[in-house]
This record gives sequence, C-alpha cells and structure tokens, in this order.
Amino acid sequence: MAHESYDLIVIGGGINGAGIARDAVGRGLSVLLVEADDLASHTSSASTKLIHGGLRYLEQYEFKLVAKALSEREVLLKMAPHIIWPMRFVLPHQKHLRPAWMIRIGLFLYDHLGGKQTLANSHGVKFADHPAGVPLKAEFTKGFAYSDAWVQDARLVVLNCMDAAARGARIMTRTRAETAIRSADGWRVTLKTSDGETSEVHARGLVNAAGPWAVRFLDDIASQNHPYSLRLIKGSHIVVERLFDHDYAYIFQQPDGRIVFAIPYERDFTLIGTTDVEHSGAPGKVTIEPDEIAYLCEAINRYFERSIRADDVVWSYSGVRPLLDDHEDNASEITRDYRIQLDTVGGAPLLNIFGGKLTTYRRLAEDAVDQLAPTLGQREKSWTQNGHPLPGGDDANPQQLVASLQSRYPFVPSAMVTRLVFNYGTRALTILGNAERLADLGEHFGADLYAAEVEYLREHEWARTAEDILWRRSKLGLRLDEREQRRLADYLGCPSQAATAGET
Repeated sequence: MAHESYDLIVIGGGINGAGIARDAVGRGLSVLLVEADDLASHTSSASTKLIHGGLRYLEQYEFKLVAKALSEREVLLKMAPHIIWPMRFVLPHQKHLRPAWMIRIGLFLYDHLGGKQTLANSHGVKFADHPAGVPLKAEFTKGFAYSDAWVQDARLVVLNCMDAAARGARIMTRTRAETAIRSADGWRVTLKTSDGETSEVHARGLVNAAGPWAVRFLDDIASQNHPYSLRLIKGSHIVVERLFDHDYAYIFQQPDGRIVFAIPYERDFTLIGTTDVEHSGAPGKVTIEPDEIAYLCEAINRYFERSIRADDVVWSYSGVRPLLDDHEDNASEITRDYRIQLDTVGGAPLLNIFGGKLTTYRRLAEDAVDQLAPTLGQREKSWTQNGHPLPGGDDANPQQLVASLQSRYPFVPSAMVTRLVFNYGTRALTILGNAERLADLGEHFGADLYAAEVEYLREHEWARTAEDILWRRSKLGLRLDEREQRRLADYLGCPSQAATAGET
C-alpha cells in the first residue's frame, strides 16, 4: 500500500461512505474506502431497518425530506429486491393523540408526495375483520393501513461496497486513518490496520463520511478548522419472540408524541423500536438502558392484549444517529435530512457528510459526487438513479428464485433456501454451488449455517469474525447458542464474542 495514489479516499464504511464509493467509482474515479471496524458496524446496522418516507416527519413540515425519501424508496426497491421488499403498516387510531382527519391528510400526502408509486395506497381499517386486529386490545376498533418497505440494513452497506469493488474500488476494513495531511494538490493519509501495519496513501480528494466520528475526524486527524457540532441521538431496539401471526407491521402512537414500531422479524420474532435519547459518551460502545427497555415494553403494552416485560427480550441493540446540531430542544424534532459541505478553500477538496438516513443514502451519494467530481476534473453524469441492481439483485422476483432453487436443491430445507435468497439473491447460487446433499456444504455450525456460506462471506464480503457473520451479514445470532457461536469463532480463528455479539 505504500504511496499508492487514488482520486478519492472515503473515510467511513457506513451507508454514506459505501454509497459514495460506489457512485464515484462508477463515474470513473479511482477510489479507496477505509473503515476502522467492520462495514456497517455502528449506526448503519442499528436502524429500524426500514426504507420509508418517515410519516411522522410530516408533522415537522419536512415535506421535502419525505418527498425525497418516498421517491428513493421506489429506486431502492428496484435496485435490491432481495434485501428490500414492501411491507404493509397498520396504525391503530387513538383520537385523543391525533384526530382522524389529520391522519387521513397525512396519509394522502404520504401516498402522493413522492410522485408515481408502485406500492398500494393507504386506506381505513376495521379491526373486527382484519388480521391485524387479532392481537390488539378490544378498545382499538379502527385504524389505517399504508405501505413502506423493509431492508436488511447492514447488507445494504455490504452490497454497495461489493459493487464498488467490482467496479474497481479498493475496500479496506479494520483500517484506521491515523493522520490526514492536506496540501494544495492532494491529501497524504497514514493508515494503520488492526494487525499494526502502517502505510501511506495519497489522494486528490477526501470524503469525511465518518458518521458519529465526523467532527472528531476533522479535529484530531485532519486538523481542520470548522464550525460544526454533532448531536448524538441514541436509538435502541428490542427483539422478543413473535407477538402476532401475520405479516403486517404496526406503528403505535405514544402519549409523548413519538411513535414506536412493532415489526415481523426473522420469521420467529418481533422487532420493537426505537427510542430517541441524547448520548454524550463515546459513540462506538452504546447499549440499551433499563428505562429504554421499559419505555418500549410500555409502548407495546398500551396496544396488545399480550403484555411483555424486560425478561421477554431475547436481543437488543443500540446505535447513535449523528445529527447536525440545529439547536432543537427535543431530540425527536432534529432534522434527519443530510448536509453536504464541500471545502476547497483550504487546499485539496474535502467533502464532509453530516446526517442522512438509509432511505436517502443513494441520493446523498449522488449529490456528494455531483459536487466533488468536477473539482477532480471528472464530468461523468450520475448513473445510480436508473436502478442498477446491487449484487444478487438481478432477479426482480425473489419468490420465483426461491422456487427455482428449491427445485434445483431439493435436499436444502425450504426455510434455508428462503433465507439465502432474501439475503444473497442470485448469489445464493454461489453458496450452494454444485452441492448434491447438505453434507457437501461443509461443517454445520448450527441453525442452517454451513461452512459454504461462511467461506463465501469471508471471500466476498469482508467478514472476519463471528460477530460479522451472525449479527451483520445475517441475524443467525438469534438462533445459534453460545457453544455454537464459540465453535464458529474457533473456525474463523478469532476470539469468541458469543455473549455480547449482537449488542452495539
């Protein structure tokens, strides 16, 4: 790596950095992406896992943000149908929280703000004859249904990096930028890997997509003067055993004005979240607090006949959203829109990224490269808006692919085939290969995880630890016990993190 040169170095392997690397290399720029940990190991794997416009943002008059997100929802559904798919949401009505007319107007806007939509429009629901009414308390008699989409969030990051790499980008995980020195004609960046190896790389431009560490990067690594400050807002989620037997998700209004989702998750579970809590500590190690668990349990217990408590939580995770400080008192009211700042005054181009959300990452990346590329002499037009599929997403009908693989590999359990398709799409064929029986897939680690999948993840997706595989490339950590997780860690030659692997 010593003295290698690139057009662009991207600092940060979350969704923003991954999207920018993919867009930039697709326009002909040479790109290096550097991530200090694993891809998507912080904010980008700690989301509610939705591709959505953000219905509640309409109350904050964030019409532009909602319209942009709804438009992007359509693009992303086409780009990655194997990890992004439609989901129908149900909102039980409580007239003392929001009047029905207000909700109807909001949902009408939600159906139309993003332009032409392929998902079904909203409508009223009577719970007496609707499956979503079964688990609800009897006091809830009507509500509303609307459409949004689900995403495998960490996989979205990985697939963007895979596509960037296939187009010529270099992706370096577990590599920290130690210093970044700016001159008139470029940046000199010192890198240090987790193995202790150091190197120096050069680039004509630099992107700061370090998320929660973006300001720290400017202060401590790049030594740049700036006016920016971030507010770190912690969002926590809990997972419990399945609370209902249908495919609808719920959006529950809370007395404090917030909303909480209850979403079908990994076939046998329900995902509940999120919280909005100011976080003042280090962004890398955040965990859920007892009062957050209590808040989420109470949110569910207001609506469902079956109550839950802290003992029912089988997994929890937390992450921080790095939001540009707009001096809003209420954490829930801070804008979730992104800010892109291009600095060419102090020398070679520096592009800073603040905020953003999964749903609008592609647009953020497009806007970022639109601003940055001309400073590097690159005039290629944007290209990602046409729905170029992410790896594995070249089959527009994953259900048909499931049927095809079940016919081709009749010895593979149907639930396993479905999981592989809705994680890897057509790349599931690479994992299953020429197998003629399950034993051909190699060592069995538990649940439906075999060595063939583990080796695929190591070779193609930068996975190195059990945590990478069990909690980001998949959610099989919900199904492997401690002993099985340790066996996987031993196979990978890394220390076991079985006890806390899923908590960020």
